[in-house]
Amino acid sequence: MKILHTSDWHLGHTLYNYDRSVEQMAMLLQMVSIVKEQKPDVFMLCGDVYHTPQPSATVQTMFTNALAEIRDANPGMTIVATAGNHDSGTKHEIFRTPWMALKVFTVGSINANQKEDMIIEIPGKGYVIAVPYANERNMPKGLFQELLDIVAEKNKDNLPVVMTAHTTVRGCDFAGHEKASEYTVGGIDSYDLDEMGDGYDYLALGHIHHGQFIHSGKHNVRYCGAPIPVSFDENYVHSVSIVEIVKHGEKPTVKEIEIEPHRPLVTLPTEGVAKWEDVKALLQNYPNDIEAYIRLNVEVDDFLPVEANAEAQLICEDKKCRFCVINSHRVKNNQREAKVMSVQEFKTEEPIGIAERYAEDLGIEFDDDMKEMFNETLAALKDEERM
Repeated sequence: MKILHTSDWHLGHTLYNYDRSVEQMAMLLQMVSIVKEQKPDVFMLCGDVYHTPQPSATVQTMFTNALAEIRDANPGMTIVATAGNHDSGTKHEIFRTPWMALKVFTVGSINANQKEDMIIEIPGKGYVIAVPYANERNMPKGLFQELLDIVAEKNKDNLPVVMTAHTTVRGCDFAGHEKASEYTVGGIDSYDLDEMGDGYDYLALGHIHHGQFIHSGKHNVRYCGAPIPVSFDENYVHSVSIVEIVKHGEKPTVKEIEIEPHRPLVTLPTEGVAKWEDVKALLQNYPNDIEAYIRLNVEVDDFLPVEANAEAQLICEDKKCRFCVINSHRVKNNQREAKVMSVQEFKTEEPIGIAERYAEDLGIEFDDDMKEMFNETLAALKDEERM
């Protein structure tokens, strides 16, 4: 059985209020090309199809059109798509019945009384156990092993068995995920691999954006990773995984196929931080014809110059790159004294600069997600004032 393993498309995701639909369409077209070339028996999308549980009609149309094109690229293929923690399980299953006629199986939620709905037989090829995301309270204890046992009873011909899950497995590399730890990533508590049961030939995981094997000793547990980055900290290759399994009990072979970024996420300087004037020079020298999102890492003694964001925006006006954010990194002194701002300083300081200083005094990292949330809230307040 040959499988294309992908996850975490996050369709509808915006970056610092920039629309990313063109990049997402470019990624989907690459998916179609890969399916045409590789001709897998199964196309598995393991959760986080969308970035939010309430995607717009435009984003939903993008997904359904892409799914139709992917199917047309290899009509004999079976498609399995499960819901992730960013998706609405209910919305995921709205068109479950008509899709099934086209060999497209969508699994949005877990029904302990209808476990068979999560088992998809690929005639003559193998079995897929499609487990969507469920929080700890709604995940029946021992479910993974129960499903594997049901398949073991059915699998008289010793065909390959693949299981999906959208979760965090302990021991994974969660680089690029904010506020992550060994026990929780992206708000999802982690499982020990032993809790995932025994009896699968390949465990296809979603949720972690960095493609990787989990070291189980069997080389058969893998996060395929996201096909495009959703944050600047995801500074690694994004890809899909092609998995081949000859028969049940045999080790799978896996290869990665890189997804070329339509508009990469670039941090200047590429390593470390630099003073504002040096970073500004890097931005000025960035090629005019390269499409990219730009983050600037600036070292400051106290505050970023008030005009810094406006200057960065102005520099990018005649370039194809999009300026997103400045990350300020204050020089840390072992005996730093809290500085009292004068009224004049307070009046001239950018709101985000004040917020950053406040966060620092509290010992909180003012990361990219917090900056984006702050800017969105500030924009909403300004809109309300205009009304």
